[in-house]
Amino acid sequence: MDSSLNNKPPTPHSDAVESRMKIEIRDIGIPPRPTILTQIEQETAKDEPDFIYLARLLSKDVGLSAGMIKIANSPYFSFGKKVPTVQEALLVLGLKVVVKTVAGLALKDAFKHVPNMERFWDASALTAEVAACVAKHLGRHIGIRPEDAHTFALFRDCGIPMLMIPFPEYRDVLIRANNETARPFTEVEEGAIGLNHATLGADLAEGWLLPEDTCLAIRHHHALGALDGSIELPESSRRLIAVAQLAEYLVQTHTAQSLTSEWEKLGADCLACLELSPDDLPEIGAVCATSLAG
Repeated sequence: MDSSLNNKPPTPHSDAVESRMKIEIRDIGIPPRPTILTQIEQETAKDEPDFIYLARLLSKDVGLSAGMIKIANSPYFSFGKKVPTVQEALLVLGLKVVVKTVAGLALKDAFKHVPNMERFWDASALTAEVAACVAKHLGRHIGIRPEDAHTFALFRDCGIPMLMIPFPEYRDVLIRANNETARPFTEVEEGAIGLNHATLGADLAEGWLLPEDTCLAIRHHHALGALDGSIELPESSRRLIAVAQLAEYLVQTHTAQSLTSEWEKLGADCLACLELSPDDLPEIGAVCATSLAG
């Protein structure tokens, strides 16, 4: 064979492809941790946190304050009495979950520059609420608190908006990945653009100082071996993945929208991880009916 055939000069097209495949995670532009998270964390770490100061801090942002009140009034936190103010929302939620709650609420704002994402954020919020409901229903035996399930479900796919701007074709990649019935979701992404949203999302979560088990769950939530023990993960990470995947399945079954093939690939392992059977699904769906209604 003529050796010159192996040394063809790169074409403009091949140069462009190679350049795009070499995009590194740091070039995507992971949003920095919001300043308000640090301010709230510093105050809540004090021996005697100032609730009035925290309420004023949160009230400066209409979106955050409205979101805090909405979450405090949700089925898994509400005590039957509606919470009308940020200060009362802080009392209902408790200081330990305030930082996580604010992190989740700030996430959407961090990607306000990404267009046409309303449906994505609505689906993430609904899945998070149902995940919290599932965790509350399953109780202490799975060791996952509703607020942790809620935070994980919100952040689980946060790498998706990061890929929308640098890769205009990424929406088509998502469609292919959602319809893939055998290969892992992230493998489809890697084959198309050389990156995947789970890795990016985990890097963001680590940068925002979310708990390690949450970050690991984000990094591996599409991995086929994450739930059966093939990949070494904390049990809490596995159960976070399983709860959120079950919540997503319930949402998709209820709404018949944004259907994916993930339950076909991960559903059996999710149920095993949570010590459930398919016969338990109707009851869980009924318990979470209010959350599913949106």
